[in-house]
Amino acid sequence: MFATNVRNLKKNPSLALKHAEKDPVLILKGNEPNAVLVHLDSTLAEATEGLRPALAASLYRDGLVSLGKASQISGLALSEFITHLASLNIEIVRHDETVDNEVKDVSAWLSS
Repeated sequence: MFATNVRNLKKNPSLALKHAEKDPVLILKGNEPNAVLVHLDSTLAEATEGLRPALAASLYRDGLVSLGKASQISGLALSEFITHLASLNIEIVRHDETVDNEVKDVSAWLSS
């Protein structure tokens, strides 16, 4: 699935239309999914199948599902889904409070 933001859509709408001939195009406003561009020749089933990666990416980004579950929802292999997330600038590794503690533990262990 191709993703573009509103600014790039305004600059080059033909690129989004070209991609929409193959798969639905996810339109981002800021970093948030805002709309989907679907080619009129595609069937509803094809459009729905193309939306699964976008939905999975949104659920993963919002922390509602794990990476593995999001990959299952998307219908993509894990490596393909990770590539899809990267194309949307969604980080795979999340920084949380445990990371700081782990860094301290490793630093202490390395210094001893």
